[in-house]
Amino acid sequence: MTIRSVYIDATGIHAPTYSDIYSDLVAVYQGIFGADVYLGSDSQDGQLIGILAQAFTDTNNAIVAAYNSFSPAYAQGAGLASMVKINGLAKLVPTNSTAVVDIVGQAGKQISNGVAEDVNGIKWNLPALVTIGIGGTVTTTATCATLGAITAQANTITKISTPTQGWQSITNPAAATVGAPAETDPQLRIRQSKSTAQPAQTVIGAIYAAIANVPGVTALEVYENDTDVADANGIPAHSISPVVGGGNVLAVAQAIQLRKPPGTQTYGTTSQQVTDPVGLPITINWFELAQIQIYAAITIVPLTGYVSTTGTLIQEAIAAAINAGGIGGTVYMAKMYAAATLSGDAATSSSGLTQAQLDALSATYSITSLAIGTAANPTGTSNIAIAFNAAPVSSVANVALTA
Repeated sequence: MTIRSVYIDATGIHAPTYSDIYSDLVAVYQGIFGADVYLGSDSQDGQLIGILAQAFTDTNNAIVAAYNSFSPAYAQGAGLASMVKINGLAKLVPTNSTAVVDIVGQAGKQISNGVAEDVNGIKWNLPALVTIGIGGTVTTTATCATLGAITAQANTITKISTPTQGWQSITNPAAATVGAPAETDPQLRIRQSKSTAQPAQTVIGAIYAAIANVPGVTALEVYENDTDVADANGIPAHSISPVVGGGNVLAVAQAIQLRKPPGTQTYGTTSQQVTDPVGLPITINWFELAQIQIYAAITIVPLTGYVSTTGTLIQEAIAAAINAGGIGGTVYMAKMYAAATLSGDAATSSSGLTQAQLDALSATYSITSLAIGTAANPTGTSNIAIAFNAAPVSSVANVALTA
């Protein structure tokens, strides 16, 4: 074995550095042609050795990446998506947001492939054919043309993008149902880790894993109250209270019922009747995940080198930090400041840049104010506690930036 080779031992895989490979090749070359041969970087032979050393390094790195891709902790992208199939998981793909809209126009007129637009310029597609009712109105569902967690507050989808004779107005009386964003590699790794609790030693772990493996479940938490009185969340004594986002209600109920210990109650506002192992009906209760809109307002002073794209990165980092709070978590002001300065996991994951690159961008502006809240124009600077059966949700549109 030479110093140029990757090797595997009981502690894992190891690869030499570029400098070690280069030094080894120089020694081999001098052993063939003599120690007095000139191999400076300005010589042809020296340059050739540099090219060969880089080729060895690139090959070694590829071998290390292939070795590590057999572990969910290191696999990425398509490799990770393939790896988690052994746990019965599939990487979650993004879905479209939808909104119920009221259309006003001339009775009997038809709208073919209509498109509306919200206040942020995002387009929403109507069904292929919509017929306005006798009363001059019709209610239908508009689907966001952009994949992912696109939000639209009530009465914000109001512009007609495809003018049609007889179509007079459109609006959404309620906020849109937010679509699911594409699952990131870190999120999939967490879900894979939790799914392996299927044969867990604790009942709660097994229930969690069973629900997590229901197709369509995108968010999950299981609470337990093992005391003799109701707890601070209002969960009755000796009860469990799953909070589930997505998934078929019958499949979720069956996953809970099959692993729930006898005599333990289930608590929540969503109910589904299933049958126990001997065929008797049993009602399973849980909470459908509710999402709380969180808004942020930040004011910065641009310095030398500031560009508008840096402002977009700030917005995305804060949105990522809010969404990372999870079910029943707390949106901490300190984490918002970190994200606003493009520091930490939220900034690196949302931008795809290294921390060193973000540090250089952070030096081009100064923050003068930052506020978060549940109102559209927040002024507070305190942490926001989220209800145990809810999760924070944000988007770039909800993060107002003033420069």
